[in-house]
Amino acid sequence: MLEGVMLRGKEHWVVSVRRPDGKIVSQTKPISPWSKNLRFFKKPILRGALALVEAVALGVGALSFSAQESTEEDIEIGAKEMALTVIIGFALALGLFFALPVWLVRLSHGLLDPVFPVSGWGKTVALNLAEGTVRLVIFFGYLVLVSRVKDIKRVFEYHGAEHKTIHAFEHGVEMEPARIDAFSTLHLRCGTSFLLVVMVVSILIFSLLGRPDSILVRIALRFLVLPLVAGISYEVIKYAGRHEESGFVRMIMSPGLALQRLTTRPPSLDQIEVALASLNELLAVESES
Repeated sequence: MLEGVMLRGKEHWVVSVRRPDGKIVSQTKPISPWSKNLRFFKKPILRGALALVEAVALGVGALSFSAQESTEEDIEIGAKEMALTVIIGFALALGLFFALPVWLVRLSHGLLDPVFPVSGWGKTVALNLAEGTVRLVIFFGYLVLVSRVKDIKRVFEYHGAEHKTIHAFEHGVEMEPARIDAFSTLHLRCGTSFLLVVMVVSILIFSLLGRPDSILVRIALRFLVLPLVAGISYEVIKYAGRHEESGFVRMIMSPGLALQRLTTRPPSLDQIEVALASLNELLAVESES
């Protein structure tokens, strides 16, 4: 969020933002009742696919609120503007993380023959692994580049404040900024770790799709199975969160924790105050449900 932190509970989500005058304001909204009312979406894998859709919807709403409250300018962000922003962002992500890796591997197909001197299904799997590797490289490169942008650094500081606050709450310590600041900015159930798991799971799932001759068909197939990839990745993160004290789990999730060093930064006490305000608001509204 821009100058803020969003937290999600079982029934509600809250985004808290610090205004230019220093005041912290919060917005609270109920979560979509789909997963609660439709048992179909409570099943493993399916609940993860729904969580992905809900996360995008919540993110758009929270971003709109934070953009309006974090600046002194009178910004009106309507439904059309937000829809256009989502479409453009989605198209860029599709091109960068789906189309580009497929195209690059196809472009270098002949160069890979000496590297993967196999044929048939073995070569299909090898080429899909190469595509997944390219996707990971692009993902890491993207994070490294955006982490150098000044405004994004502040976003990452608020991300660190969120993690520290959640850690402090989970450990039952006194919830005041100085005590919260002692905790780590890394957390197993972070969205960054989820994205890395998605990247790894996609390599395995995409390898089962074969390699149709048409590059457009290849991209379309990857897009169609994305809910399955998200669902499996969600179950992995959920399991890791329940067994975070396990040495095996921490070893498996260590790449995701290492990646969070790019997407989190040590926050200031003022930023931790915003995260704490978001948590307190969430706890208050959840207790009333």
